[in-house]
Amino acid sequence: MSTETFSLFYPENLQVTYKDLTKEAINDLSIDFLVSALTKDPYEQNSISQLLTKITDDEEVIRYRCDVFEDFLRFPKLREDLTSLLHKLKDLKEIERFQKDSEASSLWQLVNRLREMEGYVDCITQIKNTLESLPIQSEGLIALRTKVQAIYNDSGFPILKEDIERTLMDVRGVKSITLGVNLDDMLRPKEVGVICLNNSHFTSGGLLKKFLNFASKQDEIHDGTDVSGFVSYHPANTSVGSFGFGQVVKGAQQDVHHIERSGLTGADPMSDALKKVVTDILKRTVNNLKSMLNKYVGISGYAFLNLMPEIIFYIRFAELMDKIKAKGLPLCKAKITDKKDRSCNIKDVYNVKLAIKAVQENTDNPEIITNDFEFSDKGRIYILTGPNRGGKTTITQAVGLCFLLAQHGIYVPATEMTLSPCDNIYTHFPADENDTVDLGRLGEESKRLSEIFDSATKYSLLLLNESLATTNVAEGLYIAKDVIKAMRYLGVRCIFNTHMHDLARNLEEVNNSVEGESLVESMVTGVENGARSFKIFIAPPQGVSYARDIAEKYGVTFDTIKTNIDARTEE
Repeated sequence: MSTETFSLFYPENLQVTYKDLTKEAINDLSIDFLVSALTKDPYEQNSISQLLTKITDDEEVIRYRCDVFEDFLRFPKLREDLTSLLHKLKDLKEIERFQKDSEASSLWQLVNRLREMEGYVDCITQIKNTLESLPIQSEGLIALRTKVQAIYNDSGFPILKEDIERTLMDVRGVKSITLGVNLDDMLRPKEVGVICLNNSHFTSGGLLKKFLNFASKQDEIHDGTDVSGFVSYHPANTSVGSFGFGQVVKGAQQDVHHIERSGLTGADPMSDALKKVVTDILKRTVNNLKSMLNKYVGISGYAFLNLMPEIIFYIRFAELMDKIKAKGLPLCKAKITDKKDRSCNIKDVYNVKLAIKAVQENTDNPEIITNDFEFSDKGRIYILTGPNRGGKTTITQAVGLCFLLAQHGIYVPATEMTLSPCDNIYTHFPADENDTVDLGRLGEESKRLSEIFDSATKYSLLLLNESLATTNVAEGLYIAKDVIKAMRYLGVRCIFNTHMHDLARNLEEVNNSVEGESLVESMVTGVENGARSFKIFIAPPQGVSYARDIAEKYGVTFDTIKTNIDARTEE
C-alpha cells in the first residue's frame, strides 16, 4: 500500500466512480452555507467543497467513510493531534514549492531536503504514536496505522533522525566561505576557487583584517600564495558526507559580464558569479548526500499531502457535530443497505441548517421540529402540499442533505437512518428571474427538467420545489402530471413540494396508468388549531381545510366578520 494511492475516503484497490453535483444542486442544498459553517479558511473551504460535491453510491465506500468518521468523532485527541500534523504538512508543502525554485542553489536545496526529511520523520512518528495510543476501529485508520508502522520500522527512522540532525548541524554550522581569485593582466577575475568552508564568520581580528592590511599596502606585491590557513587548489572531494574544497573554476570572468541579476543574491554580478561557482563545486557532493538520505525512505513525504483535504474534511465535520450534540439535538450514524432497494427510513429528521443556526446564534435548547420520513415500496415519489411557510422547502432540503452527509460518512441530523445510496441528487428549485428572460419561467423550468431526465437513473434522488408554478395553473399542472408519470416510469425517489393541490389528487389513476416501481403518494404538512405544526404525514391534499384553519385562527371567516360588523352596528 503506497501513500500515493492510500485514502481515508475509499478502500485501497477499489475502483470508485463519482458523479458531480450540478451547480443547481450545490446552490439549492446550500453547500456554501454548510462549508462556511465548518471553516473560515479559504483553502479548507475549497478542499471540503471538492470532496462534498462528488457522490458515489458504492455501499462499501460509504461504510468505509462512516467508520472513519466515527473514529474522528469518538476521539478528540485524534483530531487534536492531526490538526497539529496539518501544520507540519503545510510546511512540507512550502518546502516542496521552494525546491522547485530554479534559483535555489545546491546548498540551499540540501538544507531544504534536510528540512523536508526532518518534517517527514516527525509526521510519520506523530501519526504512528497517535494511532497506537487510541482504540481505533475503522478499516481506514487501522490501515493507516499499519502503513506508518511499516515505514517507521523498515526505514531505519532512529538512525535517519540522527543523521538528519547531525547533517543539519554541520550544514547550519557553515558561517563563511574562503575563496581564492586569480586575476588576468587587466586585474579582472579569471578563476575562482573555494578554499574551505568555515564554521565561524570572518572578523576584524581574523583573516579579514589581514586581508585589509594587505590591501592597504599598495606598494607591496607578495610572491607566491603563501597565505596562512589557505590550502592549495585540488580536485573536489566528492565522497559522501564531505564537501568539495579547492576546485578551480575557470571562466568566472565571462560569468561576471553575462550573468543576469538575481533576486536571491542582489545586484552584484560578482556575487552571482561566485554563487554559480559555489553551486558548481558543491553540486555533486550535495546530490550524493541527498541520495544518502533517500536510501532510508523509499517513498516521498509529499504523498501524505494527499491526505490533507480528507483529514480536514473529517476534523471540521466532527467539530461541527460536537457543537450540534452540545445543543441537545440528535445525530446518528447511517446504516447503509443495498442501493438496489432504493429505500430510506429516517426517524426524527430535521434540517441541519437549523442546527447550524442554533450553534451560530448560541441558542440554548433550540426548538426544532423533527419528522419521520420513508422511501419504500409504499411510496417513492411524494407530492408534498401544505400552507405557505409550512416547512415544505425545509423538509425537502433536509432529506437531500441527509443523503449527502450519510454518503460522505458524516453523522446525519436524526435519531436513526437506514439508507440505500443514491447515485446523484438533482434539484429543481425556482430559477432566478434573470435566467428566465429568453425562455420565460415555464420554458426555462421545462428545459431544466428535461436536462435532469437526460442524466437521472432509477437510483437518483430528485428534489422539486414549487416547480412549474406559473401564473397559468393549467399549463403548469399539465406539464407536472407528465413529469410525475416520467419519474414513476424511471423509478426515481422524489419529493415534489407544490401548491398545485390538484397534482396530488387521483394519484391512483397515475399509478395505474404507468408501469413503474416508484409508487406516487400524497404527503402533507400539518396545521393544528390554526397554527403550522411543521409535521408531515401521508394524507390527501387538504388545501381547503388549511385555509379554514387559518381563517378561523385570524378571524377572517364570514361568520366571524359578520358577527363583528353586527356588534359595531349595534353600538
